[in-house]
Amino acid sequence: MSWWGKLVGGAFGFMLGGPLGAVLGAALGHRFDKGLQGLPDEQISWGPGDQERVQTAFFTATFSVMGHLAKADGRVSPDEIKLAEALMAQMSLSSEMRKTAIRLFNEGKAEGFPLDEVVEQFRLECHRRQTLIQMFLEIQIQAAYADNRMDRAEEALLLHICSLLNVSEFTFRRLERMIRAQSHYAGTGRGDRAPSRTQGLSVKDAYDILNITPEATDKEVKRAYRRLISQHHPDKLVSKGLPEEMMKMAAQKTDEIKKAYERVKQARGMA
Repeated sequence: MSWWGKLVGGAFGFMLGGPLGAVLGAALGHRFDKGLQGLPDEQISWGPGDQERVQTAFFTATFSVMGHLAKADGRVSPDEIKLAEALMAQMSLSSEMRKTAIRLFNEGKAEGFPLDEVVEQFRLECHRRQTLIQMFLEIQIQAAYADNRMDRAEEALLLHICSLLNVSEFTFRRLERMIRAQSHYAGTGRGDRAPSRTQGLSVKDAYDILNITPEATDKEVKRAYRRLISQHHPDKLVSKGLPEEMMKMAAQKTDEIKKAYERVKQARGMA
């Protein structure tokens, strides 16, 4: 049975426990305080760090924290709702998964959402898998740019989330530049939030996507490209706990990185 089948069956809420389990239970309508009686043995054999457990934690944290972030400035804008919907569409979620993602988003918006506890548990469930934590942050930063700008409340909240994940402000600023450039290139920084791609990629955006400056040497350009491709490789991310439904999103990011690299090489006359 897939991780999703076990999730809707209720087993993973028990297994996760803590705030993530509680948020997931509220979204699914399960009561996770009644024990494991009646669940098949094969559904409760996984422990911390197992792939399906991490996938469930990632899915739960991603959409609930996104909902909380959307409300950071006091209201949830139509653009932020469209971004969440576009992400769900990009993931090709089944109708049941989509309903759960929406419910998790709404749980994040609710008063009393335990942000610190949810993020802290997510960090522990990831077992220091930095590529997975970085992908989580990239999605949240992308959500903050749903209305084509990041306001101070959103920035402060994201920096707080970074501190909970032991991610430096330097890394946050680097990711922010990359996401801003990707959004500009992909057309996702506009209010339509459509996942379609624009044709032109400026040299500036290409450098920002690669997280380098025009002063970088050719060797540094190649090194940056290889590092980013490795970090965003869909198969590698799934093996570390990214839900398989998010592979398309990771694949799109690698495609944008490749196009940015080609644009920089073209501008430099690199072989």
